[in-house]
Amino acid sequence: MSSKTAKPIMHSAAWRISLWATLAFACGTMLVFVFLHRFVADDIQRRSDAWLSGEVEVLADVAERTPKNALYDRVVGEVAELAGKEVPNRDLSESRSNDSVFFLQAGDDGSLKLWVGAGTGEANLKAIQAHRIVPDHPTDLHVQGFEVPFRVASTRIDDGSYIYLGLSERDELRVLGSLRVRFFLLWLLLVLFGFGIVFFTTRRMLSHVRRITEAASRIGHADLNARVPTTERNDEVGHLALTLNRMLDRIESSIHQLHTITDSLAHDLRSPLTAIRGKLEMSLSAATQGEQAEPIVSAIEELDRLTDFLNKSLDVAEAKADALRLTRSEIDLDELLRVMTDLYEPSMAEKGLKIRLRSVGSLKIEADEALIHRMIANLFDNELKHLHAACTVTIRLQMEDEAMTLVFEDDGPGFSPEVMPHLFERRVKGRESNGHGLGLAFIDAVARAHGGTVTACNRESGGAQITVTLPVASNEHARSPIAAMLGAS
Repeated sequence: MSSKTAKPIMHSAAWRISLWATLAFACGTMLVFVFLHRFVADDIQRRSDAWLSGEVEVLADVAERTPKNALYDRVVGEVAELAGKEVPNRDLSESRSNDSVFFLQAGDDGSLKLWVGAGTGEANLKAIQAHRIVPDHPTDLHVQGFEVPFRVASTRIDDGSYIYLGLSERDELRVLGSLRVRFFLLWLLLVLFGFGIVFFTTRRMLSHVRRITEAASRIGHADLNARVPTTERNDEVGHLALTLNRMLDRIESSIHQLHTITDSLAHDLRSPLTAIRGKLEMSLSAATQGEQAEPIVSAIEELDRLTDFLNKSLDVAEAKADALRLTRSEIDLDELLRVMTDLYEPSMAEKGLKIRLRSVGSLKIEADEALIHRMIANLFDNELKHLHAACTVTIRLQMEDEAMTLVFEDDGPGFSPEVMPHLFERRVKGRESNGHGLGLAFIDAVARAHGGTVTACNRESGGAQITVTLPVASNEHARSPIAAMLGAS
């Protein structure tokens, strides 16, 4: 992956890793806060219940000891008001306290005997009567007119009346709300900070992998000596770079051995074939009668076919091993195609075939001119060998999705069903073919070596169609299959 084609940050692996890690951290901290919030809420309620239980006992003791005279209501009421000023979790900024605490004494018959708090106490008494409150067990009480419930504790005194002390849960909810807001702000800050740290660390680590990928993507047939950058750190990325370099060493050694073998094989076979052909040509020059010359001409043609078979076999073998040697140059495919059409047109006309060339104009590619020339020649030869008279060959050269597309199609018999699945394999040919079965395999090998593709099919209207797609000329050469394998991300 080159820098020019780098993915956006939100589509990068660093972004995904950071997002998932942050999500896991956020969920974990939120779960911790839920338990912490529950613990704090229970602790606040225990403290409130302890205060209520203690104060209601004190008030009950004061009510029992105070004489039942005209001063009873005043003495007990003042004691209840003093108790209301010692409310736990109270917000000191609030001057009023009588709306958060109430004291209620109810007679044995359920009548209201004494009330200290906001309002008349009728609503509180109705709520108490509707909700049975067990002595010494504080419970929640919802009073009409108050949004926040009260925590109420009760006890019974000797005269048969009941003492109720209620504490609004407003202060408790305020403390818990403040805790939630502060935690949320702290949680958000930690999540963003953690995401930044994870993203920076992951992106920095993966930047070494990206540099290795970019270096590997530039390694092609012409620069097998190049290696991916290594780091001094003894970590996984450093091991990856060293492993890739060792693999490239083995690949380079294998490619050189393959080239040595093929060069030696080609030399050892071509030399005697060339010598034999030279002697046959000398014999042909010395032959005086047509009957003597005909076998010699036939032998020379067979030698030429054998030489062509040898060259194609070696080229296909090297291409299958991703070791085909290329000498790239800028080629105008439109011009080359017109020259080849002019060259093959007489042979086509002699066999009764017609050629139609449809080109969009000049199309330049970076390729090995000799191999491209031979590839196109194989396409023409394929039509010559397999088409009957009166057939038409249509050649189209066009641009599709920033790539050059060369299409050879005809109205002949098409490919036989038994060879369709194996068209681009070596030594695969139809029953009526007298070739070696290397033509389409060679075309596929040349296309793959240049970073292109070849497809073949039968047309619905009849006939065969072969489509060759090659990348157009650019500042960067097409990657080799080895580089594509190393540079994939």
